[in-house]
Amino acid sequence: MSASFDDRDGWIWMDGEMVQWREANVHILTHALHYATSVFEGQRAYSGQIFELEAHTNRLFKSADIIGMDIPYSREVINQACKDNLIKNGLVDAYQRPVVWRGSEQMGINTKLTKVHVAIASWEWPSYFAPEAKLKGLRLCMSNYRRPNPETAPILAKSAANYPISCLSKEAAELKGYDDALLLDWEGYVGEATGANIFFIKGSEIHTPSLKCVLDGITRRTVMGLAQKRGLTVVERNIKPEEMADFEQAFLTGTAAEVTPLSHVAGYDFVVGQEVQNLMNDYEALVRDV
Repeated sequence: MSASFDDRDGWIWMDGEMVQWREANVHILTHALHYATSVFEGQRAYSGQIFELEAHTNRLFKSADIIGMDIPYSREVINQACKDNLIKNGLVDAYQRPVVWRGSEQMGINTKLTKVHVAIASWEWPSYFAPEAKLKGLRLCMSNYRRPNPETAPILAKSAANYPISCLSKEAAELKGYDDALLLDWEGYVGEATGANIFFIKGSEIHTPSLKCVLDGITRRTVMGLAQKRGLTVVERNIKPEEMADFEQAFLTGTAAEVTPLSHVAGYDFVVGQEVQNLMNDYEALVRDV
């Protein structure tokens, strides 16, 4: 079992300084701990290069803006800090987590006296899903939860406030013997998995939910471009759950998930076909620039 995340060797960039891993702490009355006033990014480095770093940083700033936080550093400073942290920890292939949160200067709903903090941590993290599961395709059940209406939650931000239903859905799925869960949106259309975007293939078309309540995934965008290069037509639209019966292949995309085939989703079966395998290979070649 890997070491607890609070007890590791290494360095974390925190509010402008490199801090030893075990000393990068916050107070128990940190506002973000009580009121979920934090946003974050998940990045991967391949062969020493952080994939789509600027896109991740831009989304971090957008997420912070959505929940009313002003990041006290420029995009250029954050980009450089991400690179520096990777080097400081001697990592080549790694996962990286920039996080922005409100501190402990004030307790209560009001946030005007809180200080906005930033930290960046990097660590080795292999495939999010077990390699053998990826090869044969993951199995997803249907979550009891739905993605909320954007008018009721900051759903378009990569915010900690949006993830409790993902955690609950993931744990419930695994207890039932599944790898993950599919969440519908508030109107009953296909939404996304607990931490990844979802795609379906039929013939030369790839269908994926619109962005009305799902995260604008950077891997999602990348794979859509790769699919178009292969002559596939990408369709973004509302997808009814029963339409899954008409699709032949399905897969997830995400920084952690990368491109992961699906074999079963909420009662519907899919093959791990050539198109999905091509996209897996194309993505691997792109991120490693081979």
